[in-house]
Amino acid sequence: MATTTKDYYEILGVKKDAPQDEIKKAYRRLARKYHPDLNPGDKTAEQKFKEINEAYEILGDQKKRAEYDQFGTAPPFEDTARFREGFRPFDFDSGFGDAKRPFGGAEDIFSDLFRGFRREEVPLKGPDLETNLEITIEEAYRGATKPITLTREVPCKECGGSGAEAFQNCSNCKGTGSLQQKKGVFRLSQTCPACQGRGKTATKICKTCRGRGSTVTTETLKVKIPPGADTGSRVKLRGMGGTGARGGPSGNFYIEINVKPHPVFKRDGDDIYVDVPVRVSEAILGGKVSVPTLDGTVTMTLPPGTDSGKKFKLKGKGVPNVRTGVRGDEFVVIKIVVPRKVTEKAKEALKEVEKAYGR
Repeated sequence: MATTTKDYYEILGVKKDAPQDEIKKAYRRLARKYHPDLNPGDKTAEQKFKEINEAYEILGDQKKRAEYDQFGTAPPFEDTARFREGFRPFDFDSGFGDAKRPFGGAEDIFSDLFRGFRREEVPLKGPDLETNLEITIEEAYRGATKPITLTREVPCKECGGSGAEAFQNCSNCKGTGSLQQKKGVFRLSQTCPACQGRGKTATKICKTCRGRGSTVTTETLKVKIPPGADTGSRVKLRGMGGTGARGGPSGNFYIEINVKPHPVFKRDGDDIYVDVPVRVSEAILGGKVSVPTLDGTVTMTLPPGTDSGKKFKLKGKGVPNVRTGVRGDEFVVIKIVVPRKVTEKAKEALKEVEKAYGR
């Protein structure tokens, strides 16, 4: 026979002559306070919960309590082993008691304490919606406001999303939304299964939404595209998605951006690349050349002896960063264009140019 030095009355906070119903009340109060589900990650509360259950296993059983009171010892009991091993989920389908344990064990009490919570309806967020939007590189550079058509479900305006035109108090719970149950000395409550805790039931279905609580609407929105948007960027319109369920919020509407290819400009992040054709004479002698940018055409000085493929940077002529607003750069790539028709005089001149290579 195992012995114990623990004072189970002190653990439950009751006197030694406390009646059984007082012991159960003390256990119920303390067990709820230190239950692991209500104190996640709290090792102290978990240990306290184990001690409370161990004390109740002895004092809640009249035979074990009598032996404990007489000898100060407790017989070995299999039931409390599971609490020493650590908390495990309760069997919510167990009965409230039996011939040996008329008041039930810890599993029985918590089965009823938490059963109502498990059946409550939880508000659900509505589904998110997505679409694609194609824009030009100029619109991505400056930002733009674009119209977009959206079809979605919204709460029915006629019934406010309830799905009904008229209600009456639930006959099952008398409008309270919960059912009261008395088991032993406890009076417990659980969500009414007939009305799902609403306390009311519909007597007349809404004609507009036919009881769904939502209707389908199509509307045109003006969507603001921020400067610097790139392919793959997403614009979020909060609350413009599908309608929620059970009073939950609507989802969001996401617009994925696709920037169309441009015949002149090529984008790499926040930088812009552009090929600029120049004549042979301009490449050799240097001069002023016109360069297209997203702000318009600018003039750039080409130094003498510029090779084809040479890059020049125009600082701050790129795309603004969508987060910081800082603009990238534009890189000008020189492409020397050779004339298709060359006169005899031009050929002689080119021969002289050839001598300049020193070969």
